Amino acid sequence: MADPNAVNPVPRQRLLTDLLKSVSRAFYLTLRVLPIGLREPIGLAYLLARSADTIADTRALPREERIGFLLSLRQQVQDGADPIALAEMTESLAGRQSSDSERHLLESLPQAFDLLEAMPTLDAQRVRSIVATLTQGMEFDLTNFPDEESEELGALEGDADLDNYTYMVAGCVGEFWTHISIDHIGPLRRWDRVEMSALGVRFGKALQMTNVLRDVPGDLRIGRCYLPKTALEAAGVSPEDLLSPETADRARPVLVDNIHLTLDHYRSAESYLFAIPRRCLRLRLAVGWPLLIGLGTLEVLVKNPRWLEPDYPSKVSRGWVYRMLVVSVAGILSNSIMRVLIGRLRARVERAL
Repeated sequence: MADPNAVNPVPRQRLLTDLLKSVSRAFYLTLRVLPIGLREPIGLAYLLARSADTIADTRALPREERIGFLLSLRQQVQDGADPIALAEMTESLAGRQSSDSERHLLESLPQAFDLLEAMPTLDAQRVRSIVATLTQGMEFDLTNFPDEESEELGALEGDADLDNYTYMVAGCVGEFWTHISIDHIGPLRRWDRVEMSALGVRFGKALQMTNVLRDVPGDLRIGRCYLPKTALEAAGVSPEDLLSPETADRARPVLVDNIHLTLDHYRSAESYLFAIPRRCLRLRLAVGWPLLIGLGTLEVLVKNPRWLEPDYPSKVSRGWVYRMLVVSVAGILSNSIMRVLIGRLRARVERAL
């Protein structure tokens, strides 16, 4: 007899391949290299979180409505899908998306919930928990910063606020990734969950801090300053001053201090990578790629004198990424080679500080 909870392989295939690839080519690459047992829980968690992010970013709707839909989605992730609420959400949001992929993502929520319900209990619990935490970070953005169209600017108050924020939107992913990996990858069963989860949290924070520092110009122009107000004031600048390119030199000490913090987080990311047995090739690649790209992005950022200007983004080139992929695939099984690659990137960042 067929399992009544089984999800048809066609929707599963469409969700975790075509749809996921359309909303994130970079993450899709990571997902495809992961061991098979990790692809479904991690891929589904990403799709649900990406749906929540799309809801939070739909500026055509008033902020209060976006918050309401975001909270509804979180409740359904935790307690089970509500077909009526999902239909209302899709009707209100899907047609307001400028991207076909975002519209298809929201329209696919019922199938995503079907897949969640059909998952093994422990995997489903972990997916529900991580999506709930990630939506708290999105809710924080919507409730603590001004409306994107208000032309006002809000800022985090202190370093503790930034640390808490980076946990909600990325550090928690390191925890989730660690537990899912231990659950599914035999050679990792001997890992200390507490120790490796702590490293995973710092890994996630490293990646998010890189995003925060890289995205300062764009975030400022939607009313959000994630650089703490106390640190800016100590440097003699205000969040509003950052809107002027002439402030780049005066604000650079704040950038440098946060890059130092991010590099400290990346040290934990390095420990995380080297704790993965070399025979776990796919998992090492999935962990090594964001680590290398993150350090490469920091190098571009620290060498960018116009880091406060939206027209001069701090991004690694596509050619750089392709070269990194080739070199890392060749060297991922050698701790010595990977230490050299990572060390060179880190040294270039530190020399430019």
